Amino acid sequence: MKNSKTLHALILTAGLIFIGASLASALTISIIPSKDNTLYEFDPNEGDVSNALGFHFFAGETNQGEIRRGVLAFNVAGSIPPGSTITAVSLSLNMSRTLLETARIVELHKLLADWGEGTSHAPGEEGDGAPATTNDATWRHRFFDTIFWTMLGGDFSATVSASQVVGPVGPYTWNSAQMVADVQSWLDNPSSNFGWLVLGDESTNATSKRFDTRESASPPVLTIEFRGIPTPRPRPTPPPRP
Repeated sequence: MKNSKTLHALILTAGLIFIGASLASALTISIIPSKDNTLYEFDPNEGDVSNALGFHFFAGETNQGEIRRGVLAFNVAGSIPPGSTITAVSLSLNMSRTLLETARIVELHKLLADWGEGTSHAPGEEGDGAPATTNDATWRHRFFDTIFWTMLGGDFSATVSASQVVGPVGPYTWNSAQMVADVQSWLDNPSSNFGWLVLGDESTNATSKRFDTRESASPPVLTIEFRGIPTPRPRPTPPPRP
C-alpha cells in the first residue's frame, strides 16, 4: 500500500511540473511611440523640412501634389520580457484632419533603417514642416544632415504589414498576422526595430490624412498581447519511502 501511495505522489508531482512548464500567463500591454515624425517630400525651394516635436504626422498627397509619409517606432524590447511570445498586435491612430472625407487606404510598412528626431516643430496645421534640425528624419535623410536614406522617402519593406481604410476624422485601428510577426522580430532582435512607415494613398492629389503624434493629447497606441516565459509551479514533497 505504501509503495502504491509513493508512486501516486510521484506521478502527481510529475503532472504538476508538466502543467507549470506548459502554461504561461497571457498579458496585455499598451505603449505609445518612442519617436514619430513626418517625411515631407523634398522641395529644393524649401529645403529639408521635418516635424520632430509636432503634434501631428501626415500620410498621403497634399492638394498641391506633395507626398507625406509618417514614421513611428515603439520600444518593444524595453516593454516586454525577452523570450515572450507575441500573440496579438493592434495599432490605434487618431486621424484629426483631412481635406476630403473620401475613404483612402493607409498602409503600414516595416522600416529597414534607423531614423531620428531632432527639435523641429512645424507651425500652424503642420502640413508643410519646419526647417530640419540635427538628427531629424527628412525625405532625404535618416539623420539630418549627414546620414541619408538609400531611397528617397524612406527605406521600407514592400510587404504590407497591415492596411486600413481611413475616411472621416476619428480613431482607426490596424491589426494583422504580419504585425504580430513584426513585433515578435523586434522583441527577439531589438537592433532591427526601426518601426513602421505609414503610407497613404499617393495616387492623386488631396489624399493626405493627418494623424496625431505622441506629443498630442491623442497619441498612437500599440497594444500587444503576449505570453511570458512559463514559470514552473512549486514541487510538492513526496512522502518518504518505507
